[in-house]
Amino acid sequence: MKQNGEELVIGVDVGTGSVRAGIFNLAGRMVSYSQKEIRIWYPQGNFVEQSSDNIWSAACHCVKDALDREKIDPAQVAGISFDATCSLVALDPQDNPVTVSPTGNDEHNVIVWMDHRATEQAERINSLNHDVLKYVGGKISPEQEPPKLLWIKENSPESWKKAGKFFDLADFMTYKSTGIDVRSLCTTVCKWTYLGHENRWDKSFHKQINIDDLFVGDKIGSNIKPMGTFIGNLTEKAATELGLTVKTKVAAGIIDAHAGGIGVIGSEFESVPEPAELEKILALIGGTSSCHMAVSKQPRFFPGVWGPYFGAMIPGMWLNEGGQSATGALIDFIIAQNDKHDSISDRARDSGVSIYQYLNNIVGRIKAGEKKGPEVTKDINILPYFLGNRSPRADASARGIIAGLTLDESEEAAARNYYAAVQAIAYGTRHIIEEMNAHGYQIDRVYACGGGTKNGLWLQEHADITGLPIILPKESEAVLLGTAILAAVGAGKYGSILEAAVKMSAPGKVYHPNKEFRDYHQAKYAVFHKMYDHLQEYKEILSRF
Repeated sequence: MKQNGEELVIGVDVGTGSVRAGIFNLAGRMVSYSQKEIRIWYPQGNFVEQSSDNIWSAACHCVKDALDREKIDPAQVAGISFDATCSLVALDPQDNPVTVSPTGNDEHNVIVWMDHRATEQAERINSLNHDVLKYVGGKISPEQEPPKLLWIKENSPESWKKAGKFFDLADFMTYKSTGIDVRSLCTTVCKWTYLGHENRWDKSFHKQINIDDLFVGDKIGSNIKPMGTFIGNLTEKAATELGLTVKTKVAAGIIDAHAGGIGVIGSEFESVPEPAELEKILALIGGTSSCHMAVSKQPRFFPGVWGPYFGAMIPGMWLNEGGQSATGALIDFIIAQNDKHDSISDRARDSGVSIYQYLNNIVGRIKAGEKKGPEVTKDINILPYFLGNRSPRADASARGIIAGLTLDESEEAAARNYYAAVQAIAYGTRHIIEEMNAHGYQIDRVYACGGGTKNGLWLQEHADITGLPIILPKESEAVLLGTAILAAVGAGKYGSILEAAVKMSAPGKVYHPNKEFRDYHQAKYAVFHKMYDHLQEYKEILSRF
């Protein structure tokens, strides 16, 4: 048991493959951590499903385990909050899971964010050009909730009739912990077309796409609150399952990437910053996918970048959100294509390093042997749209291209392909930043967090290719910290999210861009754009088939 009895807060992060819990003090230092994998199913192409019961059980395990690891008295925990992927949860009126799966299995009641089953529904919605679409970058994505809801209604009518509530995953977690149906302003504005600046749903949109029956029985929520708002205390059941007490306060949650934005955005400031200063910062959250967050005092409308979303990350400010649907997932896919994948994995494990660090070491040897820098990838070019392009092209039908493949299956070939994939992802980030700056932003530095930020090569390539410094937070688990910041605000320990972000975060290592590689990256960036042009030409040639 902690002898000093300091007050603590908990952030719970529900990612794509695991749930994590971090326990923090009010200065932002993580004192305990736990992680547990969660189940995921792929019943058919582009379908990705999970179980809300499995996710909640994993969260309870992680919180209990984190408490036990450091023998923390549950009475010390003043607040808890949850972040999660923007996945869709279906429950019946008795809060039991309702299937969203072609399998018919009720355990499969979560459509995961990356699921693209609703691509055709998204295209139909976009063809109607409703006014709400201007707040999602002009086009809705199959990764957002209205297309997924429409898919359920059209393809699983029994589940549609049976459902009593549909939640974004973060809101399900707060509902499960409090029994109070409060939805986060972040989730509803970003993924459900809620108009946060007007505090209302535009029901004409739902009527136009034939899902307005969601408002009968309040299936998508009418009580919308900003992130960090106190919702209520843990119920007795939830407190028991989490290993906490009913005195622990629950704060409205947030989407996982946006939690990372909160975890990094205040780190360089000693006092609450002015809006103009925040407009110079990009928060880059790199994981299975990547998100690119920028905030502004006034709304900025431009195609291919989601938003502007009012109050979705920083209260009172508008958020624009760029994104890449497959980044970490793409790197893993590229690595796995090599015949030596298993032996590379084994050698990395035997060397006590990650597979990424093992490949980074090979890249370093190739550069030294050829007396070159990033030019060692000049013969391999990758268009990284393997799961479509979220930003700034907003082209869900886009596909990936690899140009320059050979029959070489050596470790060196695997390392070059991996390195080219890292660069391709960084070119995508550069493209997003350029679009943001062309529409009023003045981004001059990037704060990065997430799984990608544990890879030094990934970070340096992003710095070199964007030409901007990449700044890491002192606390490497910035997503968990961002959610813990919400918990601290909800528990009344700080007066605002920005105040808590300044007090609980600090900057860490900085990756500065190498200007000597500018010409090479400029040339390769031109190839990056040319490859997309070629993709459009291929589609046109084959369009009649």
